[in-house]
Amino acid sequence: MIARYWSGAVPASRGDDYQRYLERTGIRDIQATPGNRGVYVLRRTEGDRTEFVFVSLWDSLDAIRAFAGGDVEKAHYYAEDRDFLLEMSPRVKHYEVVAAPQSR
Repeated sequence: MIARYWSGAVPASRGDDYQRYLERTGIRDIQATPGNRGVYVLRRTEGDRTEFVFVSLWDSLDAIRAFAGGDVEKAHYYAEDRDFLLEMSPRVKHYEVVAAPQSR
């Protein structure tokens, strides 16, 4: 299993709006992509910034390509991301999952 990791920050005053935006764009699209095993979105407000960490779990790099395109290391942004994010990192990271909760 592969974990795809992205993080970004928005002004704290827009944290709730960005969370709703993620739910109707990236989260929904990732969950609908074959080979996706789940999505975790972490949120933390510190001062005037709200940070988001987005971790999606995948069966393979081929499954990630179906969502992100040929260059799996390239960050996948949507049109309105520019209106929210304070910075737009061009790259994401991938990790081999070596321990995870077991399904029951």
